[in-house]
Formats: sequence, C-alpha cells, structure tokens
Amino acid sequence: MVHNIFKGLGIALITPFTENGEVDYKSLHRLVEYQLDNGADFFCILATTGETPTLTAEEKKKIKELVINTVSGKVPILVGCGGNNTTAVVEELQNGDFKGIDGVLSVCPYYNKPSQEGLYQHFKAIAAATHLPVVLYNVPGRTGVNLKAETTVRLARDCHNIVAIKEASGNLEQVDEIIKNKPNDFDVISGDDALTFPMISCGAVGVISVIGNALPREFSKMIRLQLRGEYDGARKIHHRFTDLFSLLFVDGNPAGVKAMLHEMGFIDNILRLPLVPTRISTLQRMSEIMKELKI
Repeated sequence: MVHNIFKGLGIALITPFTENGEVDYKSLHRLVEYQLDNGADFFCILATTGETPTLTAEEKKKIKELVINTVSGKVPILVGCGGNNTTAVVEELQNGDFKGIDGVLSVCPYYNKPSQEGLYQHFKAIAAATHLPVVLYNVPGRTGVNLKAETTVRLARDCHNIVAIKEASGNLEQVDEIIKNKPNDFDVISGDDALTFPMISCGAVGVISVIGNALPREFSKMIRLQLRGEYDGARKIHHRFTDLFSLLFVDGNPAGVKAMLHEMGFIDNILRLPLVPTRISTLQRMSEIMKELKI
C-alpha cells in the first residue's frame, strides 16, 4: 500500500533569476535552506510557481539536482510531471530520472478540455506508468477543466498509488465532497493559501503554498496549530495574512511572492516572459503590510 507523505507545509518553490535572466542557483540554494530551517515539511518543485514552462531541460535538471542535494533527505520532494499529451507524460515517467524524488504532482490536461472519462483515463495511465506516489493537481482557473469530486474519488479508489489531490478549484463544497467520500488512505492538500484554513478545517492535511516561500515559519505554525485542533490560534494567524493573500496573486503568480522575497533581500525581482513583475502600487501595498506585520 502506498501512503501519502506530503502533509503539513509544502513549498511551491519559485525559480529565482539574475538580472541577465539566468537561473540564480546561489539564491535558490539559500532559499531552500531558509525554508528547511523555518518549518517546511516538503517541497514541490518544477511546477506552476517555479515558472517551469519557461525553463530549459538543462535548467530543470540542475534545479532538481540542487534541491535534492540541499534537502538531503530531510523532507520529501514532489516534482511536477504533467501535461496535455498523455503519451508524452507516460514516457517521461517511464524514462526520466526520478532518483531522489518522492512523488509526482500531475496537473489536469490543459487546453484540450477533456471529459471526466478522459481525465480518469489520463490519470489512470499516469499512475500505471510509475511506482512513485502520484498527487493529482486540480486548478481549473489555469487548465480550463475541473476534475469533479466523483472523478477524484474514483481515481483514488482504482489507483493504489494516487495518494492525494492538490485542490485549487476554490470550491469548498467540492473539497468537502471529496473528503466525505474518499478512501481513508487518500488525502486532500490545499492548493490555495487563502483557503488553507477552511480546507484543513474540513479535513485537508496541508497545503502546497506560495506564501510559504517567504513566510514558512508563520504559515507552518498556523497549519500545525490547526492539525492539533488549536483553531483559535490558527485563525489569528490566518487573519493576519488575508490582505497579503490577495495581493500575492493580483498581478499573477509568482509575481507577488517574488516581490515579497525581493523586499526581504532573498532574490532579484525578475520573472521570465510572458510573466512580468508586480505593479509598483501592489509592491508598495505589500511592503506596507509587511512592515505592519514586522516581517
């Protein structure tokens, strides 16, 4: 039986760039060490927040190796491996190098807009192609298709190594339906920082977090309090950051958290096109809130 080990605070790791547009491996190493030292329970690499569509194959390889070496087995590592060509994803899983990786995060096929049966068959083929635990990723705002609760539960029941779903639909009713009907050995992980508190209240086991890049200690404290049933303390932390949650995404992800990390002195505020840095007005408001929170 394969069990989900991706619980608590997961970091949706960014990719820092230098002013000349190259991957800033030195800053990435420093960032991963900072997150390890401040409460990260696992890492999610080479996914949306890492600007992965803009990375070369060689850059992806180097980033993966750097994170594996820096983490050095202290916490699990989840790697993005998905797409809208099922055969290509299956081939990558069968032929790629996953040494040092503890699981794969696979997003719903985008642009094609498959039916629920198409989604089921896609993920069933992916699960059969790897011995690693698979975490589904439902983010209809990006993919144009929603993995419905009944399809998620069906996959959880039929595929022994599909162990969890990163739910970023924003639909708490759907989240609750999954948690109500899922097998005992399948978990729900929040894919939305702002909804992590209510989702854990419903039974989710953690988050794959954007804000955790910058504030791992604070956000992991909230999650740990909640998982221990200390909801009042967790709620206070949640409410401290509600304004930041919205500002993080108003100009797209990861523009907001990169601006935060720049303000904190970790990275240059550089993204790769077609993404651009957050607007000055957003940056100013984020800076004001961070000063108010004494960050």
